[in-house]
Amino acid sequence: MHAVEAFELVLGLLALVIGLHWLALKLRWPPATALLVGGGALAFMPGLPAISLDPELALVLFLPPLLMDGAYYTALGRFRRHLPGILSLAVGAVVFTTLVVGVAVHWIIPDLPWAACFALGAIVSPPDAVSARAVLKGVHLPRRLEALLEGESLLNDATGLILFRFAVAATLSGVFHTGEAIQSFAVVAIGGVIVGAAVAAGWIFLARRFRDPMLVMLITILLCWAAYLAGEAVHVSGVIATVTAGLAMGWYQHVILPAAIRLRANSAWQIMVFVLEAMVFILIGFSLRSAIERIGGIEAIPASMILAIAAVVATVTVARFVWIFGSEAILGIARKAGLERARPLGWRQATVLSWAGMRGVVTLAVPLTLPVDMPGRDLMLICAFAVIFVTVVVQGSSLGALIRKVRPVDADPPAKMAMPAAEAAMARARMQVIEKLAYDADGTLIHPQMLAEHRKRMQFMERYEQDASTAMENLRPHFDVLLQAIAAGREELIRIHRAGLIEDEVLHELERDLDLEEMAMTFQRGDD
Repeated sequence: MHAVEAFELVLGLLALVIGLHWLALKLRWPPATALLVGGGALAFMPGLPAISLDPELALVLFLPPLLMDGAYYTALGRFRRHLPGILSLAVGAVVFTTLVVGVAVHWIIPDLPWAACFALGAIVSPPDAVSARAVLKGVHLPRRLEALLEGESLLNDATGLILFRFAVAATLSGVFHTGEAIQSFAVVAIGGVIVGAAVAAGWIFLARRFRDPMLVMLITILLCWAAYLAGEAVHVSGVIATVTAGLAMGWYQHVILPAAIRLRANSAWQIMVFVLEAMVFILIGFSLRSAIERIGGIEAIPASMILAIAAVVATVTVARFVWIFGSEAILGIARKAGLERARPLGWRQATVLSWAGMRGVVTLAVPLTLPVDMPGRDLMLICAFAVIFVTVVVQGSSLGALIRKVRPVDADPPAKMAMPAAEAAMARARMQVIEKLAYDADGTLIHPQMLAEHRKRMQFMERYEQDASTAMENLRPHFDVLLQAIAAGREELIRIHRAGLIEDEVLHELERDLDLEEMAMTFQRGDD
């Protein structure tokens, strides 16, 4: 394919992303479902060139920024509090699914070596961070359930990739040592944490010293790839390194990045993540064509392979239910035995958690890295696509309806301070500073309007703390008037610019001020 044609194809795919995303919003589908189905359907249209996705490039290009995005917005306090449950899913459930799928495949295809069966299990076992984020957008979940799903999606890719490499090596060499595998697993995981922390420390050092906003934004965006590639370069987990760096950046950015840089960087980052996330599912659908052609077409798939594919999809789904409800039973027994820290989720949350096991980019890219002489390679490729399709389309599309049906209860205790109380505390802190600086050294009031304005704001926030709903309802007409005034100011600004009375630089500067003011008013009004 010519370079210009390739660029035109990329532009066409971006246009397809826009169309399919819009269609998904209209039909109330998860966007990931529409993108995956649309990409798969388009791939088989005659006249379109075949798209081959380099697996190593797919992992490096897509995985780090999407992992970083999830880690950046992860509530670190809840992550630490629910870490045992997260590790149970990210490590225990992945290992369990790998073993169960391996046994099922070997039972159906006895000629396939055990290690190859477990390699297939490692490919399809980890739910994907990209798929989980794409499907769970707009879905309201209890805080504990949200923390478990977010934490699992950040860490389980590392488990699946490590298991996969061990299984492939065992298949090709015929040798496997359990003790060495466990030791290597620990070294790779701990090494990933150390590398990620070191890269994050480097980002903190540079961000504090750079003065140019564009440089700070650039090193912030590049942090995900720096952490991932650094981890892979020293042969530890790039996934865990990226997650560690993302958690650190999310924690420290509040005190390191100025507000203007944070607003601009977040806007650029969100656009980039949206495009990458959407392109992942389009390319997954497109890659289905090349996988089927590689084995000679759909008609060339033998009946034994179809049976194995169905068994893998069913086993992956059932294994997650078994692990989660088995863990629930153990927690229930421990609770009855007097262990207060053992808190079962309850059947409602456990059901939703069991069904939220969507697979994606890792399950797609990993089997494409298999050596050509790997036993069962074609089976692994087709099984990977089947698991992605069923989990994203079937589970992803029905997850919202399942949540509405079972109505999981949020059993986590709320934070000690709600948003109204936090805003009131901020207003009192600001008022203390204003009261000190509103007077000069002689005690003369030099900022009366500022003092009155902040006193009025603090009094409102204290009323808001007592009765948030009534205070906001009374304030809504106030915001409506302010928004109309901002709109009038914007109209006048454009008029005088069109009349040639001000330069473009003045227009952009004043327009930015109006945008920030309107954004603040809209947010406070409760429209966003």
